[in-house]
Amino acid sequence: MKEKPPVLLTFGVLITMLGFSCTIRAAESSKTERPAIYDEAADSAKQIADAQTTAKKENKNVLLQFGANWCGWCHKLHKLCESDQAIREELKSGYVVTLIDVNKGHNKNLVEKYEAERMGLPFIVILDANGKHLTTKNTGELEEGDHHSPQKVMAFLKRWTPQKKDGSGAHNNH
Repeated sequence: MKEKPPVLLTFGVLITMLGFSCTIRAAESSKTERPAIYDEAADSAKQIADAQTTAKKENKNVLLQFGANWCGWCHKLHKLCESDQAIREELKSGYVVTLIDVNKGHNKNLVEKYEAERMGLPFIVILDANGKHLTTKNTGELEEGDHHSPQKVMAFLKRWTPQKKDGSGAHNNH
């Protein structure tokens, strides 16, 4: 009878250690499963200039999504934009999308330029093809529970999609 408590104690310690080990592995695997969607070494000035060049040629606006590879909400928004067909098509037809890394203060000058110092990640900046700043959006306003609302994201995109030129060459601007 005196042997049972040590056996139960040992069994309890083993179960606790196994559970702790699984928790650590799950946390590590969730970090490693996320692809790096932001290029931490990219020259953001070149990224934006290239996006503007393309936007001018294609009569589109530039959508800058600021975030970091460690940001869960950044990955959620990125996944929604890739997986929702209507959003993907709206982005393709109206925007040149560029992901701007802000990890560890990277591109802090742009965060300040677009007045997003107090926003969480990700945040979105819309520029016209000439680089004119049209809006900065706190994507927290597009959230619904534990995800971004496809309807809210689509409404935001439609609000800022440039109108196609009519026969006179005029634009319908916001």
